[in-house]
Amino acid sequence: MVKNGAVDVERVFIGGGCNRVVNNVSWGACGLISFGSQNAVSIFCPQTAKILTTLPGHKASVNCTHWLPSSKFAFKAAAWEKHYLLSGDAEGVIILWELSLAENKWRYVSQLLQSHKKGITCITAIVVSQTEAIFASTSSDCVVNVWKTALPAFGGDCTITCLDSLSVSLKPLVTLSLAELPGSTTHLILAMGGLDNKIHLYCGEKTGQFVRACELKGHTDWIRSLDFSLPVDGETYSLLLVSSSQDRGIHIWRMALCDSVGNFDKKKAENSLAYYIKGPVFLAGSFSYQVSLESLLIGHEDWVYSVEWQPSSLVDNSSYQPQSILSASMDKTMMIWQPERTTGIWVNVVTVGELSHSALGFYGGHWSSNGDSILAHGYGGAFHLWKNEFDNWKPQKVPSGHFAAVTDIAWGRSGEYLMSVSHDQTTRIFASWLNEANSNGDETWHEIARPQVHGHDINCLAIIQGKGNHRVVSGAEEKVARVFEAPLSFLKTLNHATSQLHDPSDDLQVDVQVLASSETTDRSGSEGFDTLETIPDAVPSVLTEPPIEEQLAWHTLWPESHKLYGHGNELFSLCCDHGGKLVASSCPISISGGNMAMGDGTDQISYQLLTRQEAHKRIVWACSWNPFGYQFATGSRDKTVKIWGVQNDQSVQQLATLPTFKSSVTALSWIGLQQQNNDGVVAIGMENGLIELWSISLRKSDHDSSFLVSIASLVIQLDPFMCHVSSVNRLAWRNLEKNDDSDGMQLASCGADHCVRIFKVRLV
Repeated sequence: MVKNGAVDVERVFIGGGCNRVVNNVSWGACGLISFGSQNAVSIFCPQTAKILTTLPGHKASVNCTHWLPSSKFAFKAAAWEKHYLLSGDAEGVIILWELSLAENKWRYVSQLLQSHKKGITCITAIVVSQTEAIFASTSSDCVVNVWKTALPAFGGDCTITCLDSLSVSLKPLVTLSLAELPGSTTHLILAMGGLDNKIHLYCGEKTGQFVRACELKGHTDWIRSLDFSLPVDGETYSLLLVSSSQDRGIHIWRMALCDSVGNFDKKKAENSLAYYIKGPVFLAGSFSYQVSLESLLIGHEDWVYSVEWQPSSLVDNSSYQPQSILSASMDKTMMIWQPERTTGIWVNVVTVGELSHSALGFYGGHWSSNGDSILAHGYGGAFHLWKNEFDNWKPQKVPSGHFAAVTDIAWGRSGEYLMSVSHDQTTRIFASWLNEANSNGDETWHEIARPQVHGHDINCLAIIQGKGNHRVVSGAEEKVARVFEAPLSFLKTLNHATSQLHDPSDDLQVDVQVLASSETTDRSGSEGFDTLETIPDAVPSVLTEPPIEEQLAWHTLWPESHKLYGHGNELFSLCCDHGGKLVASSCPISISGGNMAMGDGTDQISYQLLTRQEAHKRIVWACSWNPFGYQFATGSRDKTVKIWGVQNDQSVQQLATLPTFKSSVTALSWIGLQQQNNDGVVAIGMENGLIELWSISLRKSDHDSSFLVSIASLVIQLDPFMCHVSSVNRLAWRNLEKNDDSDGMQLASCGADHCVRIFKVRLV
């Protein structure tokens, strides 16, 4: 909570999707999950299905995140008070973050000085000791950097030094994995894979240079994922490497410690028959190792983007790797592979996935530290989480949101929900599920419906506020505005979410509610697990608990009732009058006009221009009316906000100009205070993602009582960790029917960082 004497601001909800890139997600030993959401690094808790915070710092889209330590090394981090996170972006920048578990606080530590020249594609790390970790990074510039991280035992900052920089291939590398060589306490092995279809192995000391060991050939397409095991139970002197490729195959490689180096002749070994039968041999320090193909796993029907060993467990103060591999593929499935007890042949023992026509597969899969949960992230920016309950993997709730810029938001007619539209071509509804409120009474927000899935980027929306059915008008990169009506199933779902605070029969008294049949086509013989041929029909369904991704994409659509024509270009903005009978729309170049979205068409309405005034030096991006008066605020690219008043319905008077901001003003929202109609609070959003609240007090002039003067003062600057990391596109105060100042007000925001945010504001 942020305090500033006059106001408290509390973060209530963050909704956002995952960037559509491989290696973007990491599950930490602390139990939290990190992912990139446009320029932000987002952190979510799988237990609460809630995004906890976003970390500002990157100026380009975040491609990779990796925890120090990750879930793979959770057995080494039981006593750690601080955990660290690495994030890399599309401009080659890598940032180190620190999380204090005791204080639950994040801190920006440093940006790596020797960054890559192009976008980061992968970061991997191992924890060597309680005070030392080594990580490697690679980029589209075809360079691999190896770094040493000194972790402070008691206070202080961690330091990072570059151990080596490798130019391995003429083609970019997209996956890395690090491990300690078996039997050696001084040497590491680094596996690299990418667009040349080969696995490159380099070995080196923990403090020095890395040299080429050998190449592994076998895959026939790009190498997509690599992961070394930790020492396998009963096999202290061997190491396993799992690899996956766009050739749909998964390979398991064994690196076995040879008996003795002796007079090892590398050239002679490479020319020997055993080299081609058993596999290549390489030298590391005083030991030699032989690499052989252990197994080939076939089962996926599309590119395998991710493979990962189940994290180690601690037994008798020793860590051993369970022989269990998780794979994620673009065929919309994740599989768990284990060797049979009798034959030792690796087989698929668990398959989970997403069955819907809108899904386009998984970009990655990850284990929890104790191995009882698995997480996937997909093409649509969505997460999928399954938990093992008595050998039954059940889907769990996860946070959700847009995976492209969120362009507009609007509260429901009574503030029951928040609706948003985005360039990801979807319309989404977020609401608090009061039945899930915890013992403290805190609200838990979820995405409860996805009314529209479109073929164009959606730019704007307006919720029709008239009494009757829930209707929304949306405009996209097309010349048509579309009207959607809520099905009865949505109102019933809303009742479950709000604990029967809204009676759907109220809507039926005015307008006929849209009904949808729940009958599905007969699927003869399709029992048990659905296949692509037995996907259920997309019909609206009543939800009694927060929905998962498949339900959102498949069973929460709203039917389209009207198309509104008239524009010659794509729609840019929409708004609705307070009576709910008129919708105004605008498009670039054209002059805005009105559309009769509701009503009998008999009303005669005329408009005339009252005044025209040059208000700002640059384009005006935002405007907001005082709900209780004839005043409004404007915000511009010229970094100013001005307060205006309409005088006698004929002229516009400038009442005040706020001090110049550090960034362009892109969003405004004015809320009036019911106790004093002349006072209000204006929320101001800027191009740099920051949000400020300003108090506006309107008083009559001492010289002329017919004129008003405005007194504006800064109330609070929201903490950057609470705000957006890119341009704020829209702000909207929640229009609660009973808006008592003591209960707090709620402010929603959306931005180019793919996020929808809700804040609780209390005046004290």
